[in-house]
Amino acid sequence: MLPRGRPRALGAAALLLLLFLIGFFLFGGDLDYGRPQPRGAAALDGDLPAGYGGHNSSDCDPPRPRPRPPKCELLQVAIVCAGHNSSRDIITLVKSMLFYRKNPLHLHLVTDAVARNILETLFHTWMVPAVWPQVSWIPNKHYSGLYGLMKLVLPGVLPPDLVRVIVLDTDVTFASNIAELWALFAYFSDKQVIGLVENQSDWYFGNLWRNHRPWPALGRGFNTGVILLRLDRLRQAGWEQMWKMTATRELLTLPATSLADQDIFNAVIKEHPWLVQPLPCVWNVQLSDHTLAERCYSEASDLKVIHWNSPKKLRVKNKHVESFRNLYLTFLEYDGNLLRRELFGCPCPLPPGAEQLQRALAQLDEEDACFEFRQQQLTVHRVHITFLPHKPPPSQPHDVTLVAQLSMDRLQMLEALCRHWPGPMSLALYLTDAEAQQFLRFVETSAVLSARQDVAYHLVYREGPFYPINQLRNVALAQALTPYVFLSDIDFLPAYSLYNYLRASIEQLELDGGRKAALVVPAFETLHYRFSFPTSKAELLALLDAGSLHTFRYHEWPRGHAPTDYARWREAQEPYRVQWAADYEPYVVVPRDCPRYDSRFVGFGWNKVAHIMELDAQEYELLVLPEAFIIHLPHAPSLDISRFRSSPTYRDCLQALKDEFHQDLSRSYGAAALKYLTALQQPRGPI
Repeated sequence: MLPRGRPRALGAAALLLLLFLIGFFLFGGDLDYGRPQPRGAAALDGDLPAGYGGHNSSDCDPPRPRPRPPKCELLQVAIVCAGHNSSRDIITLVKSMLFYRKNPLHLHLVTDAVARNILETLFHTWMVPAVWPQVSWIPNKHYSGLYGLMKLVLPGVLPPDLVRVIVLDTDVTFASNIAELWALFAYFSDKQVIGLVENQSDWYFGNLWRNHRPWPALGRGFNTGVILLRLDRLRQAGWEQMWKMTATRELLTLPATSLADQDIFNAVIKEHPWLVQPLPCVWNVQLSDHTLAERCYSEASDLKVIHWNSPKKLRVKNKHVESFRNLYLTFLEYDGNLLRRELFGCPCPLPPGAEQLQRALAQLDEEDACFEFRQQQLTVHRVHITFLPHKPPPSQPHDVTLVAQLSMDRLQMLEALCRHWPGPMSLALYLTDAEAQQFLRFVETSAVLSARQDVAYHLVYREGPFYPINQLRNVALAQALTPYVFLSDIDFLPAYSLYNYLRASIEQLELDGGRKAALVVPAFETLHYRFSFPTSKAELLALLDAGSLHTFRYHEWPRGHAPTDYARWREAQEPYRVQWAADYEPYVVVPRDCPRYDSRFVGFGWNKVAHIMELDAQEYELLVLPEAFIIHLPHAPSLDISRFRSSPTYRDCLQALKDEFHQDLSRSYGAAALKYLTALQQPRGPI
């Protein structure tokens, strides 16, 4: 949902103060315009001096007036992005753009198949007003998989009616309004087609190490992390033929490019110097190992764009890197929900679905005791699927993905779960932007988690007062890639043999023949934080008889699992069918295309019950597996269960949601749903 409220405004004000302090301590004041410019550096400030870029400019020429960013003009930005890591980098880049921007943006995202899926979901759920993302998937084989050269073909890839575009690397961070960069197009001569900042190292001089042979460049050359392109002129000049001829000729005597598209851009500019309009150095402050960027930023009144163009990224060696890193980290962990702000004074259509959402929110009664529940149901959470690199499992007809959800306080369960479940997993995590970075570091430093490529992590960013448990489950379920899914919870550990046993059971029961069945995995619990996990059903029964284990929630909510018939399970040798009963909420294995969870249930209570009820309404058989089991480990109660137990209003609101769910069920399934109404009216015990 679109953000509103004073606390978020205070958060934005705090960020502004932090950025001001970083700028004050890093640059120490305004530029002394009487000081000589560093040799070979482009103009330091955001102004371009008269005649800048030509051969007749004079140090005495007064600077041109600073260009005024055109109000409400749509700015076109292109970014090439491939893979999981670049998809994460784009988020920080876009946050920095959105924080300062005052213009609508049209983002042209040229991606591979992996990034396309991620970014389409991310921007669809982000719902930022006055931002139009256009994700174009360019198949690898079409351009030999060389995404590092993709900028060269943008004139042919981007819409043919697009005249101007800003092209950005994913590892740049804005520290100013991107409209100021867009305004620099005004300084292009009639022949200039490319705007670039000079390369801030001696790379193209070829003296960094012995036998260093760079591609040809004009002087120090230019860096392509930030580019202004006049696409119309590039097309007229026959750009595609121009760069291909240059690259073909240079490859006769030079090795393959070290810097991908940048080498070819520079070779073309060396041959045709009239093509380039040099840009002020502050629009691409380059932090490579051999950077000379200090010549730029130590003299500048303010920097505009930071470029982490070293392979080491934030770990690059630079005596000022800590200050630059702090600026980057500010946006990395900044709450992206705060950037869902409208551009007042610029008539722009809302993102798809936003207008309907605003109407629904406006119809809510803030005096309603259940207002927060209603509001949470309408919240559109930002979703970043496959947050970490993920290798899908090979296609197998009976394979099963474990589906679960968790928040930061359950993170410690992941390593144990990976040891118990060797198969694929799809996990939805409910985190803040800052917690997402903590999670990333947690996985990278875990030998167990970093070794698993078949675990897909999907981030749902935190917003609202309640835990959106069923929305999280639906995100994880939608991204499962195997024919079957095991719908579990993060605080359960499966039997070591469960993954293989489930696949064998699916094949034995011939579920792939169209039989509609939900395989029930009996649930148990221990109240001990330390206990020896059973390796077989016989060991589990011994622990059960000794009182070290119990059937799940037998003392608090027996109705939830009693229909599993644990007495029968003790002796069972074959799967057996059980009947649905009120409040039944087993953990089940079902086909991937099963009904989704009802997202109106947030926080604690009835979230699984409603799902099992709909499975029953769709005539799924409930088959209990005789050798399967999972065990719940003890943990502190969640905030939502504490609310349920302490607040009569919470329980009343949950009852209202149940009633509404049953009404919807009756509309969908007619008279067959009457049995659920009768069951709901039966008295219940305490929980």
